[in-house]
Amino acid sequence: MFVILGLIILLAAVITGVAGVLGNAGGAHALSHGFAVFGYHVTGSTGTLFLYGIVVGAVALAGLSLLLAGARRTSRRGSAARRGLRQSRQQTAAVSQDRDDLIGQRDAARAYTASTLDNGTPSSDPHPSPAGQPAADVPAGAAPPAPGQSTNGSRP
Repeated sequence: MFVILGLIILLAAVITGVAGVLGNAGGAHALSHGFAVFGYHVTGSTGTLFLYGIVVGAVALAGLSLLLAGARRTSRRGSAARRGLRQSRQQTAAVSQDRDDLIGQRDAARAYTASTLDNGTPSSDPHPSPAGQPAADVPAGAAPPAPGQSTNGSRP
């Protein structure tokens, strides 16, 4: 929509410029007073002066367009960098949470193992076995104490 509107306005400006230059040409429209820009004396008709104005305006418009395009690109780069930083922080928070969960699981496993070795039974067992005898329910992966070794890990 904006592109079509921009093209219509640009076309109207070009038609106006061409009509202004052609309508002010010839000896009847000669510049009556001298006109100089940066030491360059403009001679001719008011149409020529109008044409120079159009060229200067077009150059100014091109410069402004380049300036805005560069600012837009910089803005996009900045927003992309902020988006990347936000994602990185979210990933860091998720990894930190996972690390904290794993540390908690490790500490719980150590506490469970320590209570099992101290009592000779798992801490959740409602019926502890007598001291010195292996528990009836040995946790998965745990070996019963060797003969001549007490359940708390020390030698008799």
